[in-house]
Amino acid sequence: MEDWAEIRRMHRVEGLSARAVARQLGISRNTVLRALASDRPPRYRRAPKGSAVDAVEPAVRELLKQTPTMPVTVIAERIGWERGMTILRERVRELRPAYLPVDPVSRTVYEPGELAQCDLWFPPVDVPLGYGQSGRPPVLVIVSGYSRVITARMLPSRQTGDLIDGHWRLLTGWQAVPKTLVWDNEPGIGKGRLTSEFAAFAGLLAVRVHLCRPRDPEAKGLVERANGYLETSFLPGRVFSGPDDFNAQLAAWLHIANRRRHRGIDTRPQDRWEADRAAMLTIPPVGPPNWWPLRTRLGRDHYIRLDTNDYSVHPCAIGHLVMVRSDTEEITVTCGDDLVARHARCWARHQSITDPEHASAARQLREEVWQQQAARAHAARSALLVPDSRGIEVEQRELGSYDRMFTLIEGGGGKEDT
Repeated sequence: MEDWAEIRRMHRVEGLSARAVARQLGISRNTVLRALASDRPPRYRRAPKGSAVDAVEPAVRELLKQTPTMPVTVIAERIGWERGMTILRERVRELRPAYLPVDPVSRTVYEPGELAQCDLWFPPVDVPLGYGQSGRPPVLVIVSGYSRVITARMLPSRQTGDLIDGHWRLLTGWQAVPKTLVWDNEPGIGKGRLTSEFAAFAGLLAVRVHLCRPRDPEAKGLVERANGYLETSFLPGRVFSGPDDFNAQLAAWLHIANRRRHRGIDTRPQDRWEADRAAMLTIPPVGPPNWWPLRTRLGRDHYIRLDTNDYSVHPCAIGHLVMVRSDTEEITVTCGDDLVARHARCWARHQSITDPEHASAARQLREEVWQQQAARAHAARSALLVPDSRGIEVEQRELGSYDRMFTLIEGGGGKEDT
């Protein structure tokens, strides 16, 4: 490299001929002529040699033509490859793009109020759930496309009812609804088609729900990056006493995070938020939780089951139809117009939640039933007792019982007509 640069300098700057340059540098004149004829620095190139893969390349191409996504291990088995896998893997990597259609990622520019991307984030930390249990409940994360504002909330489960309630609470906090919600194939939302409950919720909000294609994470890259941001910036070093504490710390942290400069838009999400929210839809006045109450007839057990947990109901509703309404914070049960149960939502699993008032009322009703049964039994016995001459009640038996006792009837000696 240095010789090439010096040859060109001596010839152009000092005006020396090729013969003079060759004499001063002690190199061949032909070398000087080649250096002056080339406007690029010299580079060593090794003469190409054949590879063992060349012999099987036609067979590899035929397999890729039939199945472009065929793994290299399967290709090696089909062609009977017995050498190292590295050189075969490199050749297949070179050949595959010619047979596999290109799927580039598009960069989208979002308009104000256009859409928000949604996803569930499962934080890798154990949160106390009560009753000696701990777990890792899902966190619903929503990111607005235009402003990049993030909102999130931990939910008891990933069932449709909890997802709907989580959406409602987060969007109510925004006081606005994006025109489109982007979701992947979450079972509680829908796979290929929305569930009937979430479709009704979308109708209430008057929004469109876009379900991404399977295995297409680029379609919701904003919320995927937000999940990673939460995991690396919010979670480290934090300790939580329960789901309520988790949500409280998360809300306080998001208030700060949405005021930090975002590299993608080179501004703070909060600075774009007013324009973003102004273009969104208004939040409807009717909340969704009352749409899907559970209607059931209360049995003698006077407990209703919700998500793996049993909640007590006032025993006065036994045998009647009751309406069970639930959200992420509270369980209420009504019988007609009467409220017969109200419980805080239990995040632990397989628990029996009993209201002391319900247990006391059940004990009182059971005692009344036992007293009534005892009174009826005493009245039945009293009907069969007659007093003797001394005022002592003596049981009076039917005459037929004596005949049966001495086997005088029903096969007892043939004197049945006596």
